[in-house]
Amino acid sequence: QVLLRESGGGLVQAGGSLNLSCEASIRGFSVRAMGWFLRRAPGKEREFVGLSWPGGSAEYADSVKGRFTISRDNAKNMLYLQMNSLKPEDTSVYYCTGGRTYQMEHYYRSGAWDSWGQGTQVTVTS
Repeated sequence: QVLLRESGGGLVQAGGSLNLSCEASIRGFSVRAMGWFLRRAPGKEREFVGLSWPGGSAEYADSVKGRFTISRDNAKNMLYLQMNSLKPEDTSVYYCTGGRTYQMEHYYRSGAWDSWGQGTQVTVTS
């Protein structure tokens, strides 16, 4: 059974920071692509935020480049999202996700990923 559990969301003022964590009970964590998506409102499509490749390099959506940093600890099966210089438009539910690297041709699409957490709410006030 694959289980992803996010934590670290909350309420923060614009310009502030939050660090999201994802605990992954997932076989082969160290060889999986792990990522973050957001959903701005119920019924909306999940939007790509960023991902960490097994070797630790990362990809980011243009909207978060230079502000967000993804990291992973393969020994602890943990994924992190450090969010700095937060803006009100970053307000969303953030989801941790995992997938197989050979299915990542279109990693920016939610359909490329096979495991999802329940999400954690991030609210940025102006």
